[in-house]
Amino acid sequence: MPNRLAHETSPYLLQHADNPVDWWPWSPEAFEEARRRDVPVLLSVGYSSCHWCHVMAHESFEDETTAALVNENFVAVKVDREERPDVDAVYMEAVQAATGQGGWPMTVFLTPEAAPFYFGTYFPPEPRHGMPSFRRS
Repeated sequence: MPNRLAHETSPYLLQHADNPVDWWPWSPEAFEEARRRDVPVLLSVGYSSCHWCHVMAHESFEDETTAALVNENFVAVKVDREERPDVDAVYMEAVQAATGQGGWPMTVFLTPEAAPFYFGTYFPPEPRHGMPSFRRS
């Protein structure tokens, strides 16, 4: 069953419209939902020709177990960096300041007020090579 991205025009967002993750586009409504549920926002930024964006989508966002964990604990927001360079620039600066590096996919955990508190790029579903992951072994 398609998620909220099914109504978007971005090719990148449409690639994620059938993920089991309950994606929201970047919108005030997504942040209102996070406040209502009292959960953080999981921001995922990428673009349609990004190899690792597709790998992470396949390994993490198409995985039913990971999607259930994300849906239960976060409001998931997907952004196409080519469509929203303003959003990408703000959070890429934060990722680079916090980690010393950046790239895509960009994964940022935000408060419902859009303040970043945890940063990264590629998040596999399971821990791997010291990378942060969505699940612990």
